[in-house]
Formats: sequence, C-alpha cells, structure tokens
Amino acid sequence: MNIETTSVVAANEAFYAALESADLDALERLWVDDAAVCVHPGLPPIHGRKAVLRSWAAMLAATRYLQFVLTDVVVETRDGTAVVSCTENLLSAPEGMPETIFAGGHAVATNVFRRDGDRWRLWVHHASVVQRPDD
Repeated sequence: MNIETTSVVAANEAFYAALESADLDALERLWVDDAAVCVHPGLPPIHGRKAVLRSWAAMLAATRYLQFVLTDVVVETRDGTAVVSCTENLLSAPEGMPETIFAGGHAVATNVFRRDGDRWRLWVHHASVVQRPDD
C-alpha cells in the first residue's frame, strides 16, 4: 500500500472511530467545509455540511452503542479525490433498550474524500443496507 492509500485508509478509519465514540468534534473536523453529502440507509440524501453533521448528532444521540467492523475495503485515488468502498458490519444498541439487547447488520458504504492540504476530508458518505445469505 502506498503512502497516499495509507493516509486515505487512516482518514476512513478515523471517520468510523469518531462514530463509534460519538465524537462530534472529530466528525466536524473530518467533513469538508462545503458541499458535503450523506445518504443514511433508507433515507434521502442530506446536503450541506451543517445538515449532515446534525444528522449524525441525532443518530448518535439515539444510539447507546455502536461498533463497526469494516471488510471488503477498496481504495482508489486520483487527482486529489479518493473513493473508499467497504462493507460495514455493524453492531448497535438503541438508546432506551435493555443493556442486553443489540442489533447487528450489514451495509455497503462508499466514502468519497477530497485532499485538503496534507489531509483527506470526507465529502460524501453513502451507505445502503444489504441482505446476506446468513442474515
């Protein structure tokens, strides 16, 4: 893996780490300052950085536990843009549910990053729920 791909993978992992720890400040630092787009599974696209960040804040406020195990990670970079596709293997627990209740699922995600100086910032996140034979 070359240095550019390694830095994109690190940015992608930082995104999921911020979600798992419900770190809204880290999420804010990760997203581009303009034209952000987010598509949560089953929902219409959200446009604009502020609206995208509000959507994550609402989702994280309603979630007591969130863990991602990423598989099938593929990274492509070209001319200051990087596309990461991956499978999100998710374990979560909604707020208000007993501590012994967890839900699992899978989504495929496409995360598009733009180079901003010496770092990669998230421009587009699109996740779609998928069915697997073992579900």
